[in-house]
Amino acid sequence: KFFESNHKIWVSALIVGELCETPSHWRQKQTLNEWMVQHNIPGISGIDTRALTKLIRENGTILGKVVQSSVVSLNGLQFKDQNARNLVAEVSTKKSLTYNPSGSPRICAIDCGLKLNQIRCFLDRGCRIDIVPWNQEIDCNNFDGLFLSNGPGDPVMCKKTVENIQKVLKCSNVKPIFGICLGHQLLSTAIGCRTYKLKYGNRGHNLPCIHHGTKRCFMTSQNHGFAVSTERMNSEWEPLFTNAND
Repeated sequence: KFFESNHKIWVSALIVGELCETPSHWRQKQTLNEWMVQHNIPGISGIDTRALTKLIRENGTILGKVVQSSVVSLNGLQFKDQNARNLVAEVSTKKSLTYNPSGSPRICAIDCGLKLNQIRCFLDRGCRIDIVPWNQEIDCNNFDGLFLSNGPGDPVMCKKTVENIQKVLKCSNVKPIFGICLGHQLLSTAIGCRTYKLKYGNRGHNLPCIHHGTKRCFMTSQNHGFAVSTERMNSEWEPLFTNAND
C-alpha cells in the first residue's frame, strides 16, 4: 500500500549517520536492517553524512564504494558508472499488465521505472491502465492517452522507447502524451531535443519552475540527474516550464 516498488530495493547500498536499532512505530512490521537483509542490500552506519554531502556538493555527482575494511588501499578498486548500463531494462516490467480493465479512459503506461503511486493516481480517477515494458511496440489505436513514466539512468540508453514514441507522434489518430522525469526526457528526445547530465541533479520538494505562458513561478518536486536542452527544439514545439535555478 505504501511502497513505490513491489519488486525489490533498487539501491545498491545505504549510508546513514545513525541507525535506530529499536524502532517503536505502531505500524512497524520489521526493522530497516531486517528489510535490507531480506533483499540482500548492504548498509553502513556511523558515517559523517554531512561531510559526505559537502564532498558531493563541491565535486558534483561522484562514484563511490562501500568497502568492508578499516584499512584498505584504493589502488585497484574499480568504479563503474551506472549510467553506462541500461538501468531501465533492469527495472522495467517484463510483461504487460492491466489494472481496472473496465475503466475509462484507457491509458497505456510505458514502464521505465514506474512508481506504484502513479498507478494508484490513475485508478483513483477511474482509468484503465495498461502497463507495458520499456521496449514494447505500441499501437496508438489501443489507448486514449500515453503515459511515459519516470526511471533511472541516461535517456540515451532507451533508443527503442524513443523510436516507439516517434511512431505515436506520427500517428494520424492524435493522442495526448504525458511524460514524468525520464519520460519527459524521452519525449523531448523523440522530438529532436538533446539531453545532458547535470553536475548535481535537481532533487527536492521545493524547486521553483517558471511557466513560460504566464511567467508564474510554481514550486515543484523533482528528482533527476539529466536535463533537456531546447537548442535543437523543432519550431512546432515550445518549452512549457523551466527550472528557475538552472
